[in-house]
Amino acid sequence: MILSKHNIFSRIADSDNYFIVNLLNGSADILAPDEAAMLLDFQKGKELPADFRESLTAQGYIVNPEEEARLYQSTYLDFLDARDDDELQIFFVPNYACNFACTYCYQDEYTNNHQHLSVEIIDAFFNYIITEFASRKKYLTIFGGEPLMNSPKQKEIITYLLQQARAANLEVALVTNGFALVDYMDILKDAPIREIQVTLDGTSYMHNKRRFLKDGSPTFNNIVEGIDACLANHLPINLRMVVDKENIAELPALAAFAIEKGWTESDIFKTQLGRNYELHHCQADAQNLFSRISLYENIYHLVKEFPHILEFHKPAYSISKFLFENGDLPHPLFDSCPACKTEWAFDYTGTIYSCTATVGKADEALGTFYPEISRKQDLISAWENRDVTTIPECADCNVQLACGGGCGSIAKNKNNTICSADCRPVTNLLELGFASYFP
Repeated sequence: MILSKHNIFSRIADSDNYFIVNLLNGSADILAPDEAAMLLDFQKGKELPADFRESLTAQGYIVNPEEEARLYQSTYLDFLDARDDDELQIFFVPNYACNFACTYCYQDEYTNNHQHLSVEIIDAFFNYIITEFASRKKYLTIFGGEPLMNSPKQKEIITYLLQQARAANLEVALVTNGFALVDYMDILKDAPIREIQVTLDGTSYMHNKRRFLKDGSPTFNNIVEGIDACLANHLPINLRMVVDKENIAELPALAAFAIEKGWTESDIFKTQLGRNYELHHCQADAQNLFSRISLYENIYHLVKEFPHILEFHKPAYSISKFLFENGDLPHPLFDSCPACKTEWAFDYTGTIYSCTATVGKADEALGTFYPEISRKQDLISAWENRDVTTIPECADCNVQLACGGGCGSIAKNKNNTICSADCRPVTNLLELGFASYFP
């Protein structure tokens, strides 16, 4: 009997206590300093007291390696079966044009092909996804560029897109900068909307410094009016704040603003923090960017100083939030990259891509749905086969079942191969998470 290779064990931030988590066995415990000391000694070859050893064995922290290998394999097969039944998210880009000139935009290098979205292309798109994914539960996410450009022609084509989604019994999520939400309200309030994702990067001054119109005009007030209109019309809002070193200090103020507006009291209002990071060509000044762990370290300290932030946003800290809210661990994550498994992306040129991180990049295209159907099966298979069992760096990593190998697109950009790791600082995040949710 040996220590499980899937134990995640470390000291809780700002505490003398430790945590131990094992996702394969579904166990999580907080250890007092004396218990942690005994476990550290055991790692060095010393014997454990019988009762403590028995407890660790019962929880699956000490295992028979052959039995653990069999459990790993059976759990992996269960994961594959469950993923095949997961809901499919299908992204559609009606254009890459945008009315904003955000300081950190990664799509500003994309050319909005002279071809325009037509009824014929929309029909071809729905015919493809209804046929190709006939047996899968699915929903549509309209993405950009900015899909809600405020022009009669764009309103007409978006209206038709939403009508076809309803005809196909598909709910629609919408990713928009939010500037024209009020102008689209008559169209959206009768559509099958699942949620609308909108971005605010802080309160008025900071947001307008980062996210402005192409002529330099501010956008904050229009977006706030749009959020109010959506909530008034029972359209769920997913408010996103894109965070880097320039605007992290705005988090308490934005949280206070949302609380004062009454948004946080709504059961159709939720939030997310998106780490601004290097994608394609953007962010030439990398000094402005956080690493994953440095971002969450900043959030941890901000929440300690401004606890009202938690009314606005509860950070996940890997699996910590899930454990706190559910009392159990999530299922082991053998794959955190949804590309070509539970996510596909399509655009108005008739091109197929793996996900939102690759959409619009010509060298990442996986085929076409218009004017003819074609598929690059070798590339598709590479995405489909990527998980922790095929990524060499994951083989002996104790956090693999919490990390899932990370983002395939980022891994490919860094390592020139899809089947490589985009490592997540799981242990460090859990140190902060246990301190935040299990003080």
